[in-house]
Amino acid sequence: MEEAMHNALTLKGIVKKYRGFTLGPLDLTLEPGRVLAYIGPNGAGKTTTMHCISGLVKPDAGTVTLYGAGATPFSGDWKQNMGYVGDTQAFLEDWTAEQNLAAVKQFYASWSDTRASELCSMLDLPLHKKVTHMSAGSRVKLSLVRTLAFEPRLLMLDEPFAGLDPAARADIIDSMFSFIEDRQRSILFSTHTISDIERLADEIVFLDNGTIVQRSLKEDLAENFRRFSFFLKSSLSELPGCVSLKQKGDRYEAVSSDCTKTARELQKAGAANVAQSRMNLEEIAVTVIKMHKRRDMRDNHGTAYV
Repeated sequence: MEEAMHNALTLKGIVKKYRGFTLGPLDLTLEPGRVLAYIGPNGAGKTTTMHCISGLVKPDAGTVTLYGAGATPFSGDWKQNMGYVGDTQAFLEDWTAEQNLAAVKQFYASWSDTRASELCSMLDLPLHKKVTHMSAGSRVKLSLVRTLAFEPRLLMLDEPFAGLDPAARADIIDSMFSFIEDRQRSILFSTHTISDIERLADEIVFLDNGTIVQRSLKEDLAENFRRFSFFLKSSLSELPGCVSLKQKGDRYEAVSSDCTKTARELQKAGAANVAQSRMNLEEIAVTVIKMHKRRDMRDNHGTAYV
């Protein structure tokens, strides 16, 4: 069986060019039953990637495959397996939420009225209110119900929880766990809210300037990244595993992406008063993006930045 048949999603050589920005080429896979967080600064290309996957824009190069089926504009069957909730929602504005859901359900063979009803109740969705009079939070709720009710095998969420109150946010995240419990469904989501990543993600892909710069298991990031402080009388220009190093006299402060290697090297160097502390996921995410920006600057200009 081909590799793509084993994956919920396979991107091969995806490229999309706009004036002043190029996404890719991107290669990315997502296995069934996995949750992948797709993060990076604004303008990195996260939404463009999801638009390429969902068919909202046509890539200039490359292929998108969902559960073995090519996601091409010549066939719409693959869209039965894919649900997308973006940062903006399009509805029939003069229709009620209930009417909008009724209009959408006819396009999906797997639509579940029971599931839709459960979600509407859980989210306290105002079914009889016209969409044009709904709050931003209610529009997000309606978009989530519209997508989750047909139970797609791949769910893509682009900043999905904006506008939700904390209780609704918690309920939706709980429903995400229910969504993937059969280990056959997958989620690709983009968010700036680190707590959502901490709760949901199995892996994290870091995107910057249209390029994937790193992919890591969430647990590996938490285990490997550390802050170090120590004293060393001799000069230290670099430190294995270290991605940031600052010096003031004999005192050093460092950030390491491989704490075991860094601690071993400090012991060899005779460093004194070595202390290390864990970093939270937000600190790690910022460090990873900055680390790769510094690497690009060094490669382009021949200078290391710390």
